[in-house]
Amino acid sequence: MLKNLGIAMLLLWPQIIFANTINVTLHYIGPTDGQVWAGIQQGLTEANLQGQFLGQTYDVKNITEEEVEALPASEITAVLVGTDAKHMLEIAKLNKLTTVPVFNLSSDADSLRQVCLPNLLNIPLSKQMKQDALAQWQNKNPDKLVTAHAWHHDFVKFAASQLNNRFTRNHKTQMTDDAWAGWAAIKMLSDTVARTQKTDSAAMLNYLKKDLSFDGQKGDTATFRDTGQLRQIVLLIDKDDNIVAEAPLRGVKGGLDSLGLISCK
Repeated sequence: MLKNLGIAMLLLWPQIIFANTINVTLHYIGPTDGQVWAGIQQGLTEANLQGQFLGQTYDVKNITEEEVEALPASEITAVLVGTDAKHMLEIAKLNKLTTVPVFNLSSDADSLRQVCLPNLLNIPLSKQMKQDALAQWQNKNPDKLVTAHAWHHDFVKFAASQLNNRFTRNHKTQMTDDAWAGWAAIKMLSDTVARTQKTDSAAMLNYLKKDLSFDGQKGDTATFRDTGQLRQIVLLIDKDDNIVAEAPLRGVKGGLDSLGLISCK
């Protein structure tokens, strides 16, 4: 009998400890048949697994811009966007979202960084970041052609291989830049909730911009610039689909801030 009681208590302890479970609903605008959505789903799976031990649950609702405008402000914690740059900018400029984190998950347009909207958080590499990374490489390797990426399915350092394996196992495809962006947004948000115990959008935005220290399975601590761009290393991939280097290259002044628009000032 005591043994059975002990088992019952083990099963019940999360409910006892986390009587006030934090339920987080996020909103996504964009297609649900591509890598961005797959990355979001991977992030959700992992956030809810972690949430079992922290008294948190996570859900993402796919909605339209019109539906966002109709929502009560109190029901909006963060908006994830996987559209083109023009549509993304329209969403980020909605009056209702001025203090809501709006995540760019798909566009490399420099204009989204240059506009310096305080609520727009850009996870993908900007075009300028890619160009700067390529310039660093070509200064030392002028005869070798490479492309610049935020992620690669063969990246193994910093627990990247484990993330790649989890994603491939769950989605039967390899993780790309877009999938990593979707996963990263959910990871940032769930980490923020875990650390602050808050879901208020303004508090969330403030933490993400000022206090976030995000590894992202890429090593260097990633933070947001005042342009809204996520500082991060850039992977350089050769024509045979091999990772040949990481930018910023060793010896380049400025570190992560040698890549892309540094500031709005």
